[in-house]
Amino acid sequence: MMRERIDCDVAIVGGGIVGGSAALFLRQAGLSVTLLERDWCGAKASGVNFGGVRRQGRPLEQLPLSQRAHAIWGRLPELLGTDAEYIRSGHLKLARSEADLDSLIAYRERSQGFGLGLEIITGEEFRRRWPALGDRAIGGSLCPEDGHANPRLVSPAFARAAAGLGAMVREQTPVDRVEKDGDRFVLLSGDSLEVRARFLLNTAGAWSWRVAEAFGEPVPLESLHPNMAVTEPLPRFLDVNIGVEGGGVYGRQVPRGNMVVGGGRGFALDSDRARPQRDAVLTLMRDAAELFPQLRHAHVIRCWTGVEGYTPDRNPIVGPSRTTPGLFHAFGFSGAGFQIGPGVGQTLAELVTTGETAMPLEPFRIDRFPPSASD
Repeated sequence: MMRERIDCDVAIVGGGIVGGSAALFLRQAGLSVTLLERDWCGAKASGVNFGGVRRQGRPLEQLPLSQRAHAIWGRLPELLGTDAEYIRSGHLKLARSEADLDSLIAYRERSQGFGLGLEIITGEEFRRRWPALGDRAIGGSLCPEDGHANPRLVSPAFARAAAGLGAMVREQTPVDRVEKDGDRFVLLSGDSLEVRARFLLNTAGAWSWRVAEAFGEPVPLESLHPNMAVTEPLPRFLDVNIGVEGGGVYGRQVPRGNMVVGGGRGFALDSDRARPQRDAVLTLMRDAAELFPQLRHAHVIRCWTGVEGYTPDRNPIVGPSRTTPGLFHAFGFSGAGFQIGPGVGQTLAELVTTGETAMPLEPFRIDRFPPSASD
């Protein structure tokens, strides 16, 4: 069998929300793009996450990228031809103690200047605005323009939109070997496909360490598995995306009434697959019912997990390779890549097309960790 060969400007490994959005913006800039996804675009972490589209609570160093992404989310119908059930419902981060409340107030002060518009709401006003919340919460911080979307719709839509503009999108196409030959990157998929490109984007999620390691940049990336569940449709009682200061539980109610909740961990079947954990689901629903009493007798109709890549400091790796010109990394989003993903994709496209970006990427350098091979 003859091997197919593709020559292009940019090759992208990984068809999640970062790789798909980068492909779209690169095509808008007129570059030829080949995106290789070993599964289906958006089928991994980008498509199985909770669906929260939030800036609130992020480390300050992420907020410039998050703000860039926020502008892109507001243009989804124009960019993708669908709103993907994106709603700027507001994101309410709950305080369960006075210490939590102090922490939320401190974050509001630190994040001033980023345009989040955070509102601290307590007491009678808190009960008046969200009477359905249980007594466990004593107040919260509202980011009015944050919200939620359907990840199963958004993430594949970026890759489809890129393909609609002429990007070569190859699904079910694992990259078995990647190397650099002179000024071209060479990617091989089995015996059937060879891709040669001037630039390479490493956006392969929890498996990105393999590409990084191939170019002498080992990183300590850990795979973890978020634990999520969705209930039967319930009468509408919640109009905001909910988080909790200090973590533990998060929740949102979709327009058709189903309540999506998350918290705890699933477990790995192997390096590529994971399953929900029964005890974790039971604990999640018990804790969620403390915040949302409406869930006490609700039926869970589905639970799931996925595989996400976590860095030691929980900040992503974004930016140029330190060993190989033309290689750019974007991975390790540590369970918080959904909202920020399109902003990262646009930044990668900017780096490729202009060689620079106004985004402050220094905190996300790949070489910030001590030399260590990945697990």
